[in-house]
Amino acid sequence: MPPLIVVIDVGKTNSKLSLVEPGSGETLWRVTRANGTVVAAGLRQLDVVAIERWLLDMLRSLPHKDRVTAIVPIAHGAAAVLVDEQGANMVAPDYEDPAFDEADDAYESERDDFQESYSPRLPLGLNLGRQLYFLERQRPLLFAKTRHILLYPQYWAWRLSGAMASEVTSLGCHSDLWLPLRRTYSQLAQNRHWAQLFPPLRFAADVLGNIRAEIAQATGLNPVCRVSCGIHDSNASYLQQRLARGDERPLCVISSGTWTVIMANETELGRLHAEHDMLANVDIFASPLGTARFMGGREYALIAPSSAQPDRSALSGVLRHGSMALPSFAPGGLFARTTGRLLRANELTDLECAALATLYVSLMSDLTLDSLGVDGDIVIDGPFAANPLFCQLLATWRPANRVFVIERSDTNVAAACYLGGIPCGITRNPTAAQPLQLQGLEDYRVLWRRLLPT
Repeated sequence: MPPLIVVIDVGKTNSKLSLVEPGSGETLWRVTRANGTVVAAGLRQLDVVAIERWLLDMLRSLPHKDRVTAIVPIAHGAAAVLVDEQGANMVAPDYEDPAFDEADDAYESERDDFQESYSPRLPLGLNLGRQLYFLERQRPLLFAKTRHILLYPQYWAWRLSGAMASEVTSLGCHSDLWLPLRRTYSQLAQNRHWAQLFPPLRFAADVLGNIRAEIAQATGLNPVCRVSCGIHDSNASYLQQRLARGDERPLCVISSGTWTVIMANETELGRLHAEHDMLANVDIFASPLGTARFMGGREYALIAPSSAQPDRSALSGVLRHGSMALPSFAPGGLFARTTGRLLRANELTDLECAALATLYVSLMSDLTLDSLGVDGDIVIDGPFAANPLFCQLLATWRPANRVFVIERSDTNVAAACYLGGIPCGITRNPTAAQPLQLQGLEDYRVLWRRLLPT
């Protein structure tokens, strides 16, 4: 029977475990859980214990486990777990803990210049370096016991394999710890002696080892099942599309989830502005990627609390009411320092609220694409790809671009196969999104932009 790959994707909001068949390119099985946080050492922390317990339970329940030959970890950015000499977890900070802003003034004086790190000053603990600085200053006994700093995808690789590694896509994710053009640790990381706490760099597709013997015994997986080094989640979306193209043509990927992360390989780094939450990520090959983000999934949920799927009729209702959402409803993004406003939205139905939220995130995506100077093809990945209205609106706003949609069921299969060391047998072409023909849309866009904060 053909081999299978398990993909473990630990996002900020949800954790997912998927079973992928490389030969057919199909996802055979998928389970999801909502993530939570815990309070320990006076800090809000990622509940890695509960996530691991769930992962092991799901691996025990996995169908076709005798065919699984590789496990690929994927996880969100701005996260790391500090581990002591005996391998015990010291702390797994949650980047949304407001305590991290306490280190702000002193920390700012030690950060590398934006033109070197291309890592903007972000709120809370969204700069991983800010988390480390806070812990070193405010929890000195805890930090003194730290012997290893494990980036989040590689933390899960270590828990599964027992081997420690670091990897550039997480190091280069607005961490303040990496210099994308020099491909080395920042002066901040070196001067504070943090760089030496990170395990050696490995390629995302490198095999770190087989699963731990106790995990094989507890789950029934084959003891020679391999564990890959792993990758930052938005970079996995970008890798998926790069593999599908097989060349270096201009490409922009909108990776949606809690964060909407827009990465473009043709963006000149001189276009990036720190105050607008623009940065350079690095891809799997350590090349810089012009990037801008906003918390699109979080903002959508705040504007449209229900799970109603918006349609053209609901959109017409929003236009008829003249309802608008103006940024920003969550930290980060082009308007990180402004507070979001809803205009003439009190009488909207749940479906119309969903259409308003879709309008908002599509317009924010359009504006962000302009800021990056995107000229080439645009590929939508993640939950927004499952919202036809979003895809149609973005195609409407971007007539000079070709806008494509990736079906959620196929998300990152080719990337997982690449990282798992097994070629994907089928590469699906994305579907072209068609613009909407609806009177009043362009006038709405012009007015929305006119009302934006300055």
